[in-house]
Amino acid sequence: MIDFTLIFAVVIGIIILLFLILKLRIPAFIALLIASISVGIFSGMNPLDIINTIKEGMGNTLGFVATVVGLGAMFGAILEHSGGAEALANYLLNKFGEKNASWALMITGFFIAIPVFFDVAFIILVPLIYSLQRKTKKSLLLYAIPLLAGLAITHSFIPPTPGPVAVADILKADLGWVILFGFIVGIPSAIISGPLFAKYISKKIHINAPKIVDKQSHKDYPAVGLILAIIGIPIVLIVGNTVLNSPLFEEGTIPNNVKNWLQMIGHPFSALIIANLIAWYLLGIKRGYSKETLLKTTTKSMEAAGIIILLTGAGGVFKQILINTGTGTMLANYFADKGISILLFAFLAAVIVRVLQGSATVAMITAAGITAPLLSNTITDIDKALLVIAIAAGASIMSHVNDSGFWLVSKYLHLDEKQTFRSWSVMTTILSLVGFTTVLIVSLLF
Repeated sequence: MIDFTLIFAVVIGIIILLFLILKLRIPAFIALLIASISVGIFSGMNPLDIINTIKEGMGNTLGFVATVVGLGAMFGAILEHSGGAEALANYLLNKFGEKNASWALMITGFFIAIPVFFDVAFIILVPLIYSLQRKTKKSLLLYAIPLLAGLAITHSFIPPTPGPVAVADILKADLGWVILFGFIVGIPSAIISGPLFAKYISKKIHINAPKIVDKQSHKDYPAVGLILAIIGIPIVLIVGNTVLNSPLFEEGTIPNNVKNWLQMIGHPFSALIIANLIAWYLLGIKRGYSKETLLKTTTKSMEAAGIIILLTGAGGVFKQILINTGTGTMLANYFADKGISILLFAFLAAVIVRVLQGSATVAMITAAGITAPLLSNTITDIDKALLVIAIAAGASIMSHVNDSGFWLVSKYLHLDEKQTFRSWSVMTTILSLVGFTTVLIVSLLF
């Protein structure tokens, strides 16, 4: 049975959210809180219950997300400062050769965006694609699109990047499964939206690299094997913990006290702390950086992390409002009766918010907040992980003029608006649709 008062409250809340962000330019954090309060008021909640729900939703969400996002940001800052991104990119380009440079750049973007934020990683690696264009005289898009595809997919699909971490926490999904399916879905998405699309669009739009760029001094880069090992440490530990808790290990196979210690080491908190300490020493102290420099670098990284943390907390509030008003249960029963796939619902929710307001992070968190109350107690960890990727795919679609990424790409690649639409916007749409299609296929297999 549909309660149209609750439906009206949710619709009004979403309209208010979009109006505040798009028209009044109010920060998304405040807009999400106001939208949550509006849903509570229009659904008839007691005023004090609304305030308590805000505290409940914010507290339950930030206990996990704040720690993981904060540790991930510091980890990425050390890798960035040490020159690890450039080292990996140069190594792959040398190994693959000029002919296969687009594939090397896609792989570079795929791995670099795990610890480093999308925009920072792109800016660091732009000189490489400039240099390649000058050597080959081919369109800059042949190299830029694969790099951007690799960066965008990892940024949206694979923890410990903030978006999927936030969505996984709101949906209570296991990060190990999210990482595993992020890779499975991300690989075909990266190939089709990256090198394959780049080969097509570079023949339609020829772009030259800027003629004058600042000369960069040669840098003593860290060893590539070391960079890959350090990036891999938290991923292996987290996925290992998931495998440890899977049906592969029957009860009693491993003594409980040993299993407890292994679970603690493989928890995202411990895994990222270990990775930070190793990076701090091997990429920092051992390479001659002072403790003060490392402290300043990691502290500055918390500025970007703080925004993500607050947004995620507000998304948790929105979710809790829907749960406490009973809207989530009502919609879950309705969709179950109609046979509508929750994967499709979550994907479309993310698509709508993304297209209307631009930010992939806001789209992911809002869609997760709407979807979480619809989950039943019987949904498996695998289903939750696929749901995270479906939301991430939806939130990646059609970056256009209301997305800061659109202008970042336009500026650094020297594209006009029409060219940016034909290249970057189409690439993000292909990425999204291939990603969601792959999620549907994987959901049939597991």
